[in-house]
Amino acid sequence: MVPGKKRRTEGVQGGPGVPPARPAGRAGGTPEVAEQAGGPLGGEAPSAPPDPEVPQKPERRRFTAEYKLRVLAEADACKAPGDIGALLRREGLYSSHLITWRRQRQEGALSALSPKQRGRRQRVDSAVMRRLAEVQNENRRLRKCLEEAKLIIEYQKKTYEILGISLTRMGNEGSD
Repeated sequence: MVPGKKRRTEGVQGGPGVPPARPAGRAGGTPEVAEQAGGPLGGEAPSAPPDPEVPQKPERRRFTAEYKLRVLAEADACKAPGDIGALLRREGLYSSHLITWRRQRQEGALSALSPKQRGRRQRVDSAVMRRLAEVQNENRRLRKCLEEAKLIIEYQKKTYEILGISLTRMGNEGSD
C-alpha cells in the first residue's frame, strides 16, 4: 500500500448489494459534486445545469447511410494535401471511420452502410437446426448416389458400344 493513501472501503461494511454510506449533507465530498447530485441534502433540485462540456452519459454516435455516403463523396473529392484532415475535423470524425465506410461501400453499397442491429442474435430452435443438418446430410448422400449411378450408366454405355450392342434393341428407344 502506498504511504499517505487510504484504502477504499466503501460498500464493504454493508455487504454485497448495499450502496456505500455517504456523509450527511455531501454527495461526494465536494460542494460541486453535491450540487450535481441534487443539492446539498441530495434531494433538492439542482440549482445550476450540469457542465455542458462533460455529458452525463456518453452516447454512441450513429451515422445514417446517407451521411456516410455524403462524407465519403466529399473525401473522394479532396485533392489538396490537408483537405481530408480539415473535413474530418469539421465533421468530428476519425480517419478510421473513412476506412471502415469505404470497405463497407465496396462490400455492399447502401445496405452495408446502414447501422447494424446491436445486441444478441436470436437463437434458432435447436430442433429446427437438427432437422436441417439431417436434410443436408441426406442431400449429400443422395448426390453421391446419383454421381455413382451416372458413372455406372456411362460405363454400361461404353461397354455396349465396344461390344457392338445397340441400345435400341434393348428396349431403350426413348432415351439416349
